[in-house]
Amino acid sequence: MRAVPAALAERIESGAASLCHAWVLTRADGAALGFTDHDRDVVVEGVTCKAASGWSAGAVDGEAGFAPGLAAALGTFDDAAITAADIEAGLYDGAAVVCRRVDWEAPELFVELWRARVARIAWTGGAFTAELEGPAAALERVVGRTYARTCDAVLGDARCGVDLAALPGVTCDRRWTTCREVFANGVNFRGFPTLPGEDFLTLYPVEGELNDGGRR
Repeated sequence: MRAVPAALAERIESGAASLCHAWVLTRADGAALGFTDHDRDVVVEGVTCKAASGWSAGAVDGEAGFAPGLAAALGTFDDAAITAADIEAGLYDGAAVVCRRVDWEAPELFVELWRARVARIAWTGGAFTAELEGPAAALERVVGRTYARTCDAVLGDARCGVDLAALPGVTCDRRWTTCREVFANGVNFRGFPTLPGEDFLTLYPVEGELNDGGRR
């Protein structure tokens, strides 16, 4: 539930509030750019949000807040705030985006709708396309290694250790038997070949078989 300032709530209830959206994008270097769907510039928290900026974020309102998936933001900027050169230089990678609902007659009164970050941004044909991800997206990222039967090293890298110059054109399916028998590289295998699979849950002792736990 969003906390709406009492003064803003009173203006909304009285019908006096004049509301618009304001987006503030803050780059990693601290530069902040503001945009609004109002027909005049609006200053929010010290950032001038430009009118008629060409920012379009309809999909974001429904998906970017706390959704783990990506939402799209499209736009062209009349004031050339975002340039192709800056995008290619990576200045907007990971930039923070905050969307607020603002009373443009009293811009100190606002409610924050969502926060997101720029996951990817590209410049095509005089316009930009950005993909935004909400805070919950961090929960989907893999941190550290994952346990799997297959190897997670890249064939020929430092963790693998295989000399590709001696084996031109060779490929690897990341399986333990391939690593051991084809490459004689079992010592560097980066998987867990004895990891129990889903069928392990349904196993049970069978009369007449060797049930000493030694079989894989």
